[in-house]
Amino acid sequence: MDKRAVVLLSGGMDSATAAAVARSNGFELYALTFDYGQRHRKELWCARALARFFKAREHRVLRIGLGKLGGSALTDRAIEVPDAGGGWTGGRPIPATYVPARNLVLLSFAAAYAETVGAGTVFIGANAVDYSGYPDCRSEFLRAFEEAARLGTKCGVSGRPLRVEAPLLRLSKAQVVRLGASLLVPFDLTWSCYRGGKRPCRRCDSCHLRAKGFEEAGMVDPVLEEGSGRKAQGARDEGARRKAQGAKAQGGRRKGQGGMRR
Repeated sequence: MDKRAVVLLSGGMDSATAAAVARSNGFELYALTFDYGQRHRKELWCARALARFFKAREHRVLRIGLGKLGGSALTDRAIEVPDAGGGWTGGRPIPATYVPARNLVLLSFAAAYAETVGAGTVFIGANAVDYSGYPDCRSEFLRAFEEAARLGTKCGVSGRPLRVEAPLLRLSKAQVVRLGASLLVPFDLTWSCYRGGKRPCRRCDSCHLRAKGFEEAGMVDPVLEEGSGRKAQGARDEGARRKAQGAKAQGGRRKGQGGMRR
C-alpha cells in the first residue's frame, strides 16, 4: 500500500505546517477541509491554495452543519469574538471561540476518508502550548480518539489501526513558525484571524498567538505586509486579466457593430 495520509487542512498556519511535515516524511497527501459555517471563511480560500501548493493527490471540501448548532463566536454572529487574553494558561474559562466538539467531528470524518482512500495516518495541526485552551487540542483527547477509531473502524479491527499524528502538539508558536519556514511553508497563503475581515484584526486570540510566534521567531509575518505576497500578486494578476478580457470584448463588440447592415 502507498504511503498515504489524510491531512486536516483548515487554511491556517498550523495545519499548513502539519501538511508540510507530512509531505517531508514522504506521505502522499489527501487534504480534507471543512466549511462548517465559520465566520472566518477566508481560510477556505487559503486551504484550496495550500492544497495546490502541496500538490495534494485529492482535496475534499466538505460542507457540514456544525455551525447551525450555535454555541461559538466562530459560527454565531450574535456572539462577539473576544479580544485576546494572552493565550490560555488554565486560570480562565475556555473562550467563546471554542466550537463544541469540533475536532471530534472533524477527526471522525477524517477517519472515514482515510478508510476510503486507504490511508493509515491522519495529520492534524493541533497545538497545546501556545493555544486558547480548547480541550480537543490535547494529547489525551487525540490518543482517546485513536483508540476509538481502532475499536470502531474496519481497518482498526482488522489489525491496521489508524494513527493520528499531531507534530506540532508540544511546540511553541515560534517553533511552529521556524519549523514551517524550514519546510518552505507559504505563510502568505495562510489565514488565522477569527473575525474574517479583509485584513487580520490583530486583536483576537488567534491573531495574538500568530503575532507572538512570528515575533519570537524573529520573522516578519507576510500576511501583515501591505500589498505583498502571493495573495496580493494574485489579485493584481486577476485584475489585469479581467481588464484585458474587457478590452478584448469591447473591441469585439465594435468590430461586430462595424460589420452590421443598417
